[in-house]
Amino acid sequence: MSDLTSRPAAPRAFVCGWPIAHSRSPLIHGTWLRRFGLAGSYERVAVPPNGVDDFLATLRQAGFVGGNVTIPHKEAAFRAAARHDAAASAIGAVNTLWFEAGELVGGNTDAYGFAANLDERLDGWTAAEHALVLGAGGAARGVVHALLDRGVARVTVVNRTLARAEALAAAFGSPVRAAGGATPDLLAAADLLVNTVPAGAEGGVPDLAFLPDHALVTDIVYVPLETPILAAARARGLRTADGLGMLLHQAVPGFERWFGRRPVVDEALRDAVLADIAAR
Repeated sequence: MSDLTSRPAAPRAFVCGWPIAHSRSPLIHGTWLRRFGLAGSYERVAVPPNGVDDFLATLRQAGFVGGNVTIPHKEAAFRAAARHDAAASAIGAVNTLWFEAGELVGGNTDAYGFAANLDERLDGWTAAEHALVLGAGGAARGVVHALLDRGVARVTVVNRTLARAEALAAAFGSPVRAAGGATPDLLAAADLLVNTVPAGAEGGVPDLAFLPDHALVTDIVYVPLETPILAAARARGLRTADGLGMLLHQAVPGFERWFGRRPVVDEALRDAVLADIAAR
């Protein structure tokens, strides 16, 4: 057998979703592949909801070593995985897939990405005793898991549909409570305010005048980078962190599993993604 035919295939990874053209994950992973000089690829794959189960069931046959899963397929990926990491089990959704001993393993790196971003850009955030989380969707579940994992004692989830906030709180137990609005008393008791609701969503920005002067504010939304809640917080003189770092940091564990090298999130990568955002 010749050297050419015996050479192992370069690793192939993917991001799938519906739609998927907007995903910036190929830019992130492609940058790291070039930096390391690695042979490999990271591809967008558009997978409609009625095709996701078949797609996930045939990853090995398609030549993939793993990949990322985004909206609306994170729950389907959870079902498809034979095993889950602790974060995926707690959150109930999978955004990263890889193979171990022939089995498809599902992980969730959203909580890791959220925490790593705050570690980098919001020094002292783990000293918060009470966090107020706006929104009760899938992203909020990852945020709540990260907050509890990093030692925040109490979390209040605020959602206009109270039942959704109550369901999320029930999934995590007694440290988490639900509320139907960001009332002045809740804001006044918050050390950390986290927004997970898309910019411009119904309800708008709560009155941040009620936040204590030491409060920290972050938003997991990164388009626009300066979201209304961050602008309001900065106008009040509060320390803030935007959401772009969460996107960048959540990509690190997957890249390491698929390509065998641990990449670094730096300002050059951040600038590249910001330039892509500005160009669209």
